[in-house]
Amino acid sequence: MASLFLLSCGSRGGNGTLAEATAVGNDGIRTGINIGERAPELVFESPSGEKIALSSLRGKMVLIDFWAAWCSPCRQENPNLVNTYNRYKDKEFNNGSGFTIYGVSLDRSMEDWTAAIEKDGLVWESHVSDLKGWQSVPAAQYGVMAIPANFLIDGDGIIVAKGLRGEYLDNKLKELMK
Repeated sequence: MASLFLLSCGSRGGNGTLAEATAVGNDGIRTGINIGERAPELVFESPSGEKIALSSLRGKMVLIDFWAAWCSPCRQENPNLVNTYNRYKDKEFNNGSGFTIYGVSLDRSMEDWTAAIEKDGLVWESHVSDLKGWQSVPAAQYGVMAIPANFLIDGDGIIVAKGLRGEYLDNKLKELMK
């Protein structure tokens, strides 16, 4: 199992994410990609062309999941995400009501992306991509250097954890439940 957590798909080099400069909002909370900071806003298109804003999910625990149809470790992780989604989607958390996933695809092909969503049974509603592969704007915003990569944010949009897969995601969600 440990080997699964070491695998990732990356063409940029590195392993995971990089730190990025932070900014302080009017409410005094820093925006950035580190734990304790407000997650930067993302607004990208779904497969149907609808723009979905990350902020539209405020009030819920949200896993921002960077993945791609061509990434074998991502596809291997998808059954875990489906199980976790189904287990926690209606749960109450200390700072959030319900759990969902904001899936950000690093695919270039709409057909491959939508086929993977269907085949892997990714039933949550928020799937987005700019179809730019490793030139993906959201991946750059979040310093993503390898996939799968993820960020768990609370109901206020604050990053509470990152890089959680399998049982580690499940354990963190249990810890954050009311």
